[in-house]
Amino acid sequence: MRLETLAIHAGGDADAATGALSPPIHLSTTFRHGPAAERAAGYEYQREGDPTNDRLRAAIAALEGAAAALTFASGMAAISALLDSLGPRTRVLFPQDCYTGLRVLAAEFLPERGIEAIAVDTTDPAAVRAACAGGAALVWVETPSNPLLAVSDVAALAAIAHEHGALLACDNTFATPVLQRPLALGADVVMHSTTKYFGGHSDVLGGALAFARADACFARVARRLHATGATLAPFSAWLTLRGCRSLPARMAVHCANARRVAEFLAVQPQVERVHYPGLASHPGHAVAARQMDDAGGMLSIELRGGRDAALGLAGALRLFTNATSLGGCESLVEHRASVEGDRPVSPPGLLRLSVGLEHVEDLIEDLRQGLTGL
Repeated sequence: MRLETLAIHAGGDADAATGALSPPIHLSTTFRHGPAAERAAGYEYQREGDPTNDRLRAAIAALEGAAAALTFASGMAAISALLDSLGPRTRVLFPQDCYTGLRVLAAEFLPERGIEAIAVDTTDPAAVRAACAGGAALVWVETPSNPLLAVSDVAALAAIAHEHGALLACDNTFATPVLQRPLALGADVVMHSTTKYFGGHSDVLGGALAFARADACFARVARRLHATGATLAPFSAWLTLRGCRSLPARMAVHCANARRVAEFLAVQPQVERVHYPGLASHPGHAVAARQMDDAGGMLSIELRGGRDAALGLAGALRLFTNATSLGGCESLVEHRASVEGDRPVSPPGLLRLSVGLEHVEDLIEDLRQGLTGL
């Protein structure tokens, strides 16, 4: 079955009780059981599972080609649960360019648990191999990365990680399974901030992990989710499941619009650099072309005038809204260095663009008028 069909039908069986085609929302926090806790219908308490989340987990597992999936209250909750399932006195490798939340976990929280977090250039397999030689329990890869859209070779990194007895986890948020399926390339776990493209409408927070195998790693994370309670609410699960149905269609427009926007920006004199894997000038273009079906809806640019020019453009745009997050119907722009706290790592002249579903010519006109004033 092709992915477009899976997206509509996975987790979407008609309701057995009523025949309703739209999946029902089960909001109950508790479920009837017998005097000795015999479960009447397989459920006991919402924190450990509910029918709506089970539908969403089945859909995500199907789309990623996974044996099993878990859903969480946020993408950060999903990341934390996986990293917290590792034993103490282990090493984790993570990308030099990555989501700020992961960077904070690596710097502040993992050391408290005796986990050593090492930043490595995951676009360089030789660098990852050298880092793994010192021992690693997990290699984390984010491709394309946030916010520089760096591309890492998932298959190559999976082989290196496995040679050294490590797991490979891949943040697939930017690409989604519509464009990239890391498990098929050898990854062990895939993470999504479902807040982004899965939800697709900037109105639901959530996260997910999809596992190549329902093995001991899966069991440890599932147990931790149950015990610590970072549970995705049923209504949020329902909204995200609804988003799954239109994900392939939306991604097609996101990709087409982003490519046009990237091509336009690449020839503007005010723009020093465009980070977009779909451009032949991108250093990871060949790898992206091999492991992705399209280049995605995210890009970032660096302005020749540095921070002042970046803020000037961001302030002049009328259709691109200055806001955090990505993957919604509306186009967003964000000066990443300004939102990264007191120790920013993004270039001061960088703007990240989440290209939405508006008519692309309107988006280009908005960028053109913003650039004209610089």
